[in-house]
Amino acid sequence: MFTEAQLYSPVTRTGDGDVTVHLSTEHPGVHDPAYRARRNAIAACALEYTPGAPTPRIAYTEAEEQVWRTVSIELARKHRGLASAEVLAAARRLALPTDHIPQLDEISAALTPLTGFRYVPAAGLVPLREFFGSFADRTFHSTQYIRHHSAPLYTPEPDAIHEIIGHATQLASPRFAAIYEAVGAAVARLRTDAALKFLADVFWFSLEFGVLREHGDIRCYGAGLLSSYGEIDEFRRAELRPLDVFAMGTGVYDITRYQPVLFCAESMSEIEDVIGAFFETMDDETPLRARHLPTHANVPVAQ
Repeated sequence: MFTEAQLYSPVTRTGDGDVTVHLSTEHPGVHDPAYRARRNAIAACALEYTPGAPTPRIAYTEAEEQVWRTVSIELARKHRGLASAEVLAAARRLALPTDHIPQLDEISAALTPLTGFRYVPAAGLVPLREFFGSFADRTFHSTQYIRHHSAPLYTPEPDAIHEIIGHATQLASPRFAAIYEAVGAAVARLRTDAALKFLADVFWFSLEFGVLREHGDIRCYGAGLLSSYGEIDEFRRAELRPLDVFAMGTGVYDITRYQPVLFCAESMSEIEDVIGAFFETMDDETPLRARHLPTHANVPVAQ
């Protein structure tokens, strides 16, 4: 089953400075020594980065470039019929290359004039508070590695394709970028882990896996859908429910399966009015207050 979600491979560094990315036993590249060495080297570059320094550039191999070309072509075809108008307009403005993997400084150079966002490298998983909190400064932590060439349309972890085709496309939209910035501002107000998790789960069901209605059709805007060849074909089979912040913040979901329940907005304006307003006003007490609001969706609630 397709498992593209938030399953970052753990990264460790020894006292001698050796960096190791620990791939899962089901990863397509786990038995490829060259790929594993490559992942270690790319992670080491990210770990050496310090804020304010030039973004490390990766000399991508021809095999990695071919993966990007394959996925770019296939996803562009899917987006034309399945992505929202706001996403498609943002993609045109961003104008990602299809013939090569863009470096993170290229992404920053394209995004900054549009919405002020810039990309910085991440070796793997970034702690939630740091990852979401950086949005307040219009900064996005991005991986730089590419999925294994044997399975170009599949990845068990977020790679540069997810971070760039998914998130950078969103961030080229001023309307979505404003919501991201509101997420970062909210994190600065939060003190409890419970509230931070609530925020992360609302983000998951909206900016990662959000859909909306346009002219009687269902279109996607979530980065997890936009960057996943498998998920983008499946989201119209999901059970669609109205936006409900409490249900989104407490719903139980399995990141190793296609999402069976998605929350559907009636318009881009509703995303701003409901999701954007939630992030703009969220504090540590919000999950408690939300519990007493009327709910429109029966998503299983975590106990």
